[in-house]
Amino acid sequence: MNGSNMRVRASLLLVVCLLPLSLTVAVAADLQRFGYEVLERIPQPRENFVQGLQIVDNTLYVGTGLYTESRLLAYDFPSMNLVQELALPDELFGEGITVLNNRIYQLTWRSGLLLEYDAKSFKQTDTHRISTQGWGITHNGSELIYSDGSHQLYFLDPSDMSLQRTLAVSLGSRPLPRLNELEWINGEIWANVWQSNQLVRIDPENGHVLGIIDLRGLLDPAERLPDTDVLNGIAWDTNNNALWVTGKRWPWLYKLRLRALPAPKPPQ
Repeated sequence: MNGSNMRVRASLLLVVCLLPLSLTVAVAADLQRFGYEVLERIPQPRENFVQGLQIVDNTLYVGTGLYTESRLLAYDFPSMNLVQELALPDELFGEGITVLNNRIYQLTWRSGLLLEYDAKSFKQTDTHRISTQGWGITHNGSELIYSDGSHQLYFLDPSDMSLQRTLAVSLGSRPLPRLNELEWINGEIWANVWQSNQLVRIDPENGHVLGIIDLRGLLDPAERLPDTDVLNGIAWDTNNNALWVTGKRWPWLYKLRLRALPAPKPPQ
């Protein structure tokens, strides 16, 4: 591809990626829409550039990003006392994490590596190659599911990391790119959409977006610092049927109750 065509393609991709989610919602009037109520908030270390989040029993696992700062962390939950910590090599940019069968899986951004650890000791037990970037990861009990920043999700067999299938995610008739941190919740895939303040609920069979959760206003603007970044991080507390969310370098973890919103009125 020559330079001119590359620039044109890049410009088109930029336009697609920057389409506000609220505009694309108009193509799917039957979507479920939700607002939120904050039930509780607990402090978290503000330096955590959160990329992945998962609650397993009384442990909150956190994966953080940035070169030279990426970590794998385990906190007693909800006290947030640090139990375990592991620094990634400086050349790796940590991304999403998930815990399956006493193993932790941590993506890296551009290195094509998926790291595997023993969940108790944090000892690295394996390194797997992936053919794309790594963004967010979750599991459905038998398969790992990860995102690469596009509208595609990838399903892997954890026994040998073979690709089982890909899933194209769509909002109405349009592909939905920038899928980031993932969480499996009650038979659905929930995802952050990078650089938006919304979560989407995805049908794992056909990739259709079933619902949109509007989290605008969750972090008080007065609590934003120069290095405060975007909403990112979804954790489902199975024992208590509770949804927790946070962001990159946010001071709080938020426990939320969702509120159904009325469908928008059709244009006159």
